[in-house]
Amino acid sequence: MTPSRRTFLTASALSAASYSRVWGANERIGLGFIGYGLMGKGHVATFGKFDDVAMVALAEVHRGRLAEGQKAMGEAARGYADFRKLLDDKEVDAVVIATPDHWHTLMAMLACAAGKDVYVEKPMTLFVREGRWLIDVAAKNKRIVQVGTQQRSGLHYQRARDLILGGHIGQVVSVRMSATRNIMPGFDSPRDRDPPVDLDWERWLGPAPARKFNPNRGLYHFRWFWDYAGGQMTNLGAHQLDIVDWILGLNTLKNVAGIGSRFALTDNGETPDTQDVLFACDRYSAAFTMRECAAGVKPEFNLEFVGLDGTLGLSRSGFNISPDPNIPAANQVPGVKEGHPVGGPRPELLDQPRLPRTAAMTDQSGQSEEQYQLHARNFIDCVRSRKTPISDVESGHRVALACHLGNLSTRLGRSLQWDTKTETIPGDAEATKLLTRPYRAPWDQELKALGVTNP
Repeated sequence: MTPSRRTFLTASALSAASYSRVWGANERIGLGFIGYGLMGKGHVATFGKFDDVAMVALAEVHRGRLAEGQKAMGEAARGYADFRKLLDDKEVDAVVIATPDHWHTLMAMLACAAGKDVYVEKPMTLFVREGRWLIDVAAKNKRIVQVGTQQRSGLHYQRARDLILGGHIGQVVSVRMSATRNIMPGFDSPRDRDPPVDLDWERWLGPAPARKFNPNRGLYHFRWFWDYAGGQMTNLGAHQLDIVDWILGLNTLKNVAGIGSRFALTDNGETPDTQDVLFACDRYSAAFTMRECAAGVKPEFNLEFVGLDGTLGLSRSGFNISPDPNIPAANQVPGVKEGHPVGGPRPELLDQPRLPRTAAMTDQSGQSEEQYQLHARNFIDCVRSRKTPISDVESGHRVALACHLGNLSTRLGRSLQWDTKTETIPGDAEATKLLTRPYRAPWDQELKALGVTNP
C-alpha cells in the first residue's frame, strides 16, 4: 500500500469519527454499489425506486457487468474497476456491498474509514474474528452498518416475533431449521484455465489465497469453496439463524456440534453436501439440517419454533401456529392392551376432545420482494436519523460467528465450547487458531492501516 493510501485512511478515519451531518428532507443520499452480480442487480433495482436516493457510482471487477450496471443505474453513474476509487468519490455517502463473502468485511471496514455508511450482504464475515474488527471500526468512525438479512423487515416475520415474545406458544425450548434440495451430481469439475478477458481475477481474489482461475470458483459457485464462503451454512443457514437471534438471542451460545461432509456431489466444490449442526444456548437448543444431494420430504416451513404450548412454523411465504393438545401427562403414560405397550395416550382416551392451549393461526401474507424493499428503506432511514438499523452490525456478528462455529465443528469432527464474553473456544488451541485467517498481500496492509491486528 502506498503512503498516500495510508494518509487517506488516517484522514478519513478522523473526519468520519466527528461526522454528524443532519440530512435535509429534500436532500438525496448518494449511493455507491460494489458488485453487480445476482444480489447486486437486485439492490440496484430496489434502492433505485427511492426518490431520496441518488445512484452515484458502481464498482465491479467484471467489465461486462460494470457496463451493464452503469446502464441500469443511469447515464450519470460513474464506474470504477477498483472499489477504493468509489470510496474516494465525495458524492458517495453510503455503499451497498454485494460481493463474494471473502470481501464483505474488509470492504465494509474501508468504507467506514472513508466516512461511508454501509449496507453489506450476509454473511457479514468470512471468519469469526472479522466480526469484532468491523464492530470496532464502525463504532470508531460512527458509521451505520446494516446487514442484508432482510427477513427481519418482513411484516409477517415481525408479527410472528411479537407472538412468540408475547408467549403465544409458551416458552420456546427448541428451534428446527432446514435447507434441502437435490442438485446431483453437482456443477461439474472444470479444469483451471485463464480467466475471461472481461474479468480481473487478481482483483476478484483480493485478500483470499492466490489460486488459478476456475469457472466454478468465480461468480455464483464461489459459495462452495472455503476460500470465499461457507456453503449453505453461511448462506441459507445465516438467514434462519438471524431470525433465531432476533427472537431468542444467540448471545448465550455455549456449544456447537456439527457433523457432515461432501458425501455424494462429484463436482470440484469443497463445502458439505450433507450437514447437521446443533447449537446449544442457555434456555433452548437449535438444529440446522442441510442437504444438497437429497431433498427428502421437505417440511412445510423451513424454520420452526417449538414452544411448550405449540409450534410456530415460519418461512418467507407466511407462518402457521399449531397448538399442542391439552392432554394431562398422566394420561400419556404408555398402556398395555393384549401384548406390548402402546405408546401415547391410553386407548380409552383417544376419542376425548383435544383442547388447544393456544389459538391456531395462519398468515400467508409474506412477500419476499416487499421484505427487500422495506429492509433497504430501513437502511436509508437510519442513514438519515443515525438510529440503529433493524439488522445491525452486532447481530450480524453473532449470526455469522454461529455459522462459522458450525462449519469449524463439522470440519474438525468434534463439538466446540464457546465463551460469549471472551469470544474464545476454551481449551482448544487448534480450533482457536481457525477463528482467524491471514489476508493476502497487499490487502494485509490495508488491514494494518485500519489499526486492526490480525494475529
